[in-house]
Amino acid sequence: MSRVNAAADIRLDGRVAIVTGAGRSLGRAYAIALAEAGAAVVVNDVDAASAADAVAEITDRGGTAVVSIGPVGSAETAEQLVEDAVTAFGRLDVLVANAGVLRDRVLWKMSDDDFDAVVATHLRGTFTTGRAAAIRMREQGEGGRLIVIGSPAGQLGSFGQTNYAAVKSGLVAMARTWSLELARAGITANAVIPVAMSPMTGTIPAYSELYERYLAGEPIPREIRREKGLGSPEDVAPLIVWLASDRSQSVTGQAIGIGGDRISLYSHPTVLDEEYSDGGWSAAGIDRAWHERFAAQAQPSGPRSRTEEAQ
Repeated sequence: MSRVNAAADIRLDGRVAIVTGAGRSLGRAYAIALAEAGAAVVVNDVDAASAADAVAEITDRGGTAVVSIGPVGSAETAEQLVEDAVTAFGRLDVLVANAGVLRDRVLWKMSDDDFDAVVATHLRGTFTTGRAAAIRMREQGEGGRLIVIGSPAGQLGSFGQTNYAAVKSGLVAMARTWSLELARAGITANAVIPVAMSPMTGTIPAYSELYERYLAGEPIPREIRREKGLGSPEDVAPLIVWLASDRSQSVTGQAIGIGGDRISLYSHPTVLDEEYSDGGWSAAGIDRAWHERFAAQAQPSGPRSRTEEAQ
């Protein structure tokens, strides 16, 4: 568990939030933290039992929550989520689009179904729920918060995750686009890039043993929390609470990373350097420009440690 109380100093009383994929792991931590900060929460999941268990934990802690069962992706599910929020609590202020699946395969082994399942849940699911939430928030005329969940895979690439990396990168671009389109309505849109112990983390060979020790109740080592920026789901939740609050009303279109003891701000894609050639470029001219000017600035794919980044 986190050493920080996500709701210690930021309050969300009177606000209503939807969290998709909130039955377990990160989504559950987000829902609990939002409720502890005073928000009423719609807990969405495809697993009715885990969603009901999350709601029970929230209410046992003195919070308010209801269940909404359904797989994200379709417009019907998205509209039902908003209807459930409005029916139960009269309004909608926050969407945390968290639901996701993994279908990891290297490119030459990835099937159409592997690719489509991840796109349908992450990308289409965030689009449809974001659209339904934005329509409701604009009708209310009081602003709102759209929070999408990215991944380091989408920022840096990840071996064996063509589908997952593609959708997570797309979600950040989606949030940046929404930040432009919804600014006049006072609705912010941001991406959270979490790094946390989860069933997904447990599938990564380098972390499988650490994940098993975490499940057994062992604390996450300090060097892992700092060097890898890897912590518990509860370590991520305070950022969700802050982005849902009035304190972040000027923050939009950003990708913010958090995990363990580290919080970080990702840059927008930008031109690193440029050179010109009168009349256009030949292949030979491009070859010269690359080797003489650009090669030294080429950026590697995949995650790197802090030590590697400093070199």
